Amino acid sequence: MESRNDHDFTATYDGEVFRLDEPIELEPNTRVRISIETAKPIIKKRNSFLKTARSLNLQGPPDWSARFEDCTP
Repeated sequence: MESRNDHDFTATYDGEVFRLDEPIELEPNTRVRISIETAKPIIKKRNSFLKTARSLNLQGPPDWSARFEDCTP
């Protein structure tokens, strides 16, 4: 009798092998059956530099370039 323990995992194919997105608990050399279903790509939204700088809540003058000459050697 064949034992079934079904799980769904996501992976990325790099042109040679499938790389799981998260590690799984599986004994080495365990045979598995793979069924491929193409998933929509995960789109990571990048923050702009300005948004990142604003999120740092840096303290300073409203115009940081106002005293630029004082900082140059």
